[in-house]
Amino acid sequence: MIIGSNLIFVKNLPSTNTHAGHLLKTNDVPEGTIIYTNYQSAGRGQPGNVWESEDGKNLLISIILYPIFLAPTDQFIISMAISTGICDFLRKYIPVCSIKWPNDIYINNDKIAGILIENSLMGDRIEHSIAGIGLNINQVKFISDAPNPVSLKQITGVNYGITACISQLASDLDKRYRQLLSENYSQIRNDYISDLYRLNEWCNFKDSEGIYTGRILSVTDSGRLLIEKKSGIIAEYSFKEIGFIP
Repeated sequence: MIIGSNLIFVKNLPSTNTHAGHLLKTNDVPEGTIIYTNYQSAGRGQPGNVWESEDGKNLLISIILYPIFLAPTDQFIISMAISTGICDFLRKYIPVCSIKWPNDIYINNDKIAGILIENSLMGDRIEHSIAGIGLNINQVKFISDAPNPVSLKQITGVNYGITACISQLASDLDKRYRQLLSENYSQIRNDYISDLYRLNEWCNFKDSEGIYTGRILSVTDSGRLLIEKKSGIIAEYSFKEIGFIP
């Protein structure tokens, strides 16, 4: 086992990703190390976003990886592997989940998990990656202005053991990371694309030109989203260039 072979618990942290970054600067950290905490005072989502989590209720972890076998141009496959691994975990408890591009995890139209992956590049290789995950487990009341949070307990009515969840999630993520190590990229890509939120559904999107109707077709190897417009034009987007309209 790589992911989860070394666990570091700190009761409270500003951010598990920030703490992981500090460890990498000062220590030789084994690959697959998981840093986890009960509470983050400055939990980070995608740039400009924060992650709300009640003390001791959810999974707040960061995983340190050394994917030096990947070229920087292929770094999005790490996000695909982490996203599909979280879906593997969730499907043990609920029947359906999806990945809202690029890497939010949804149950129907509600967000249950967020991912923040920070890659450090050195020349033509990835020196290290920090995969931060916030996964709502037992929280039932959310007070931030986030529009659509949901937790596993809200869906199932069951209270889950956080330690057991970390162990199971680590196992599921480890299986996906081993697919990367064995260069089984096609399986990860196919699973990621098939799990995409609103895949092949005609719905409304908003880009720099306005609102239009389209459907998600796929994602490029570099992580750009491909959407077919009603006109037949296929548009390609990077992160923050396209918005989903409820």
